[in-house]
Amino acid sequence: MAPGSTGFGAGAGAGAKSVGIVLVSHSAAVATAVAELARGLAGGGGLAPILPAGGTPDGGLGTSSELIAEAAKAVDRGAGVAILVDLGSAVLTVKALLAEGDELPEGSRLVDAPFVEGAVAALVTASAGGDLDAVAAAASEAYAYRKA
Repeated sequence: MAPGSTGFGAGAGAGAKSVGIVLVSHSAAVATAVAELARGLAGGGGLAPILPAGGTPDGGLGTSSELIAEAAKAVDRGAGVAILVDLGSAVLTVKALLAEGDELPEGSRLVDAPFVEGAVAALVTASAGGDLDAVAAAASEAYAYRKA
């Protein structure tokens, strides 16, 4: 974040640059459900773009670099792309894409965050106009949410 910046702009309204979010899961159903949940809980209009990238192109369990890259390009609005993953090989797939350097939009970032809570926090923050640092921080801070 730039010195003196709050990390928040004018919101994710029409024409505004906003951070895009990609949810990578081994299951298309899980990724889609978490995206729908985040949209529902974030409420209101002007939501930042969020897309699931789950499973394999043939509908099986696993991760697909092609589906991840397609989703990242689709949500890219020029302010970066926050990529949240469910577990294990999804992390490795995204790290490989980032290392290649030309498959994901510039400013794409793997965010270390819990999948469900992090997705909600990321979408709320991105939709409020938060920059990529603020979105990543909000998603990561979801680790601190206690349930008991």
